[in-house]
Amino acid sequence: MMQVMRNSTVTINSAEETTIFGAELGNALERGTVVALFGDLGAGKTTLIKGLAAAAAGIDPRSICSPTFTYLNIYSGNIEIYHFDLYRLRNEEDFLSLGFDEYLKTDGICCIEWPEKIPTLLPENTLLIEIAYSGENKRIITLK
Repeated sequence: MMQVMRNSTVTINSAEETTIFGAELGNALERGTVVALFGDLGAGKTTLIKGLAAAAAGIDPRSICSPTFTYLNIYSGNIEIYHFDLYRLRNEEDFLSLGFDEYLKTDGICCIEWPEKIPTLLPENTLLIEIAYSGENKRIITLK
């Protein structure tokens, strides 16, 4: 079992371990949490969210996919999971003009891929997660 806590670093050796870590994280999160996921394309952000959504809300991980072209997917389970992919977003003004800021204050869990597009809009207590490559299948996950 991996330890999930703020200000920690974990080494992950496969996509399966990334999903397991996401599940452990999902079990530890409270309603209203905003999770900001930083990392390159293909680093495992959506894979982590699959485990998180399964554990936190009882959602089938196979139904989780990155909302790259729609910006937002909403998954309904025991609680709602708001899954943002802001890769194509230009800036914070676009985020605000789409009315997405309301999702940062819900009683669900808000997961944001590419949060660097909206740095000043993230709530103060946002859980920051960085996923970095460390070899072909290995990743270093840092929680702040």
